[in-house]
Amino acid sequence: MSAVVDAIQLAPAAAAHGYWRSVFSRLTRDKVALTFFSILVLIFVAAIFAPLIAPSDPYASSILNRLKPIGTPGHLLGTDELGRDMLTRLIYGGRLSLLMGLAPVVLAFAVGSFLGITAGFVGGRVNTAIMRTVDVFYAFPSVLLAVAISGALGAGIVNALVSLTIVFIPPIARVAESVTTQVRSLDFVEAARASGAGAPTIIRVHIIGNVLGPIFIYATSLISVCMILASGLSFLGLGTKPPQPEWGLMLNTLRTAIFQNPWVAALPGMMIFAVSICFNLLSDGVRQAMDVTR
Repeated sequence: MSAVVDAIQLAPAAAAHGYWRSVFSRLTRDKVALTFFSILVLIFVAAIFAPLIAPSDPYASSILNRLKPIGTPGHLLGTDELGRDMLTRLIYGGRLSLLMGLAPVVLAFAVGSFLGITAGFVGGRVNTAIMRTVDVFYAFPSVLLAVAISGALGAGIVNALVSLTIVFIPPIARVAESVTTQVRSLDFVEAARASGAGAPTIIRVHIIGNVLGPIFIYATSLISVCMILASGLSFLGLGTKPPQPEWGLMLNTLRTAIFQNPWVAALPGMMIFAVSICFNLLSDGVRQAMDVTR
């Protein structure tokens, strides 16, 4: 993160366009990042157009066809404990799994950035009030905090999204406050103050453009963590409710079949692992693209 700040802190807002064009150019030359970005695009497209792509109804069950192995005619990836087609369930499950992995991070990015930038720029008692409040939540392990909030609010998709958003606001706010504190003391910000620019203008023109990059990089690295936490909540019965297809919930319902048909039971976990790796490596590519000092 410090490398990114060092790279952009000398450039006022007037040079921002050229910087971001340079970042995009470096990112398009990163074959690893592009490869995993392409995989994510395919997964997103499959989830969005699931009714057109999926071979069958995700809720259609058949006791006679339960726990069919991978490669069964008519069921390419086998069937689950109720005889539902696994390929269809995995495609439809991507909708909720991706939503619960992305939405909390996006909301936390907006709220955490606002709190961190405000605390870092204003300083003083405002900084103390915001950051000490954030530290209260940051003191708890993310898994424990997510389970505690979801347990208090009750099971359900909306409550799971709320709990995950609350979990990720504190770390994003801390990064935003740290970066804003560094940028606030730079020469071009002091020059803007000396020229008579007000605080709203300085924040809009000079601060936000220089701090959102590092915050964004950190937030993208949290998507994979959020997906795993969301799947964990569903696995514990605190997220998605049956019979909705969701990868974490599918792991929970298939756990009793792990000894009977382990490969089919492992498929939802493989999807969670694959998507998490894709987001992690894509985040690394974005970070390296923004590190123009390399």
